[in-house]
Amino acid sequence: MVKDAGRSARASVWLEDKARRGGRSGGQPSGLDRARITDASVRLLDTEGLAKFSMRRLAAELNVTAMSLYWYVDTKDDLLELALDAAFGELRLPDPDAEGEDWREQLRGLAVEYRALLVRHPWLSPLAGRYLNIGPNSLAFSRAVQRVVRRAGLPAHGVMGAISAVFQFVYGFGTIEGHFFARVADTGLSPDEYYEHAMAQVTEAPRTAEVVEESKDLMAARGGDTVGEMLDRDFDFALELLIAGIEAMVGRG
Repeated sequence: MVKDAGRSARASVWLEDKARRGGRSGGQPSGLDRARITDASVRLLDTEGLAKFSMRRLAAELNVTAMSLYWYVDTKDDLLELALDAAFGELRLPDPDAEGEDWREQLRGLAVEYRALLVRHPWLSPLAGRYLNIGPNSLAFSRAVQRVVRRAGLPAHGVMGAISAVFQFVYGFGTIEGHFFARVADTGLSPDEYYEHAMAQVTEAPRTAEVVEESKDLMAARGGDTVGEMLDRDFDFALELLIAGIEAMVGRG
């Protein structure tokens, strides 16, 4: 059973020479290349979402036949992997070796960039958990994160735990935030209108009113005049807690 499962496991598009750039040899459709197909995939995922994405839908977007796409990729999974790494290419990465740069500021910058990416592309978070993420842009991000956190001065056995603490937090926060804004977009309301409407409903419902009442002081202390400001405050404070935790662990030696 295990042997059969291993044989059926899918190889990454970035392995086994699957990441070819020019299409199969001879007879490939004119006007297409892998970069154009990948860019169209990202646009389609942004506008229609992961659930509606298909080779047929992408072919219609490019005004070609679905079979034409198979000159450049073997499967839809290959396309999704390519789109995932293309999105990671939008991240602005610091130079961890730059003199005079504070690792804390660079870590904050990486966290903010990753959060924005997850919100900008809500389809990214499920794919990041599905594939190996070994494309060049994803690897560049991982390398920058690792090199920045190493500079904090943690013992080697604690570096990956610190990275997990920060970036799994960002992954979760950005994923929920992206889902929230996608849900808001479907209603036609602004985020602030949606929030006010939702709070009015839960305040009036007997099953949720008590919980809302108990947290009124926390919501007031949270600050922020808009949903965006409230989310930014929560994110910034949580990130500072994590950075302070790394500093505390360094101090313990």
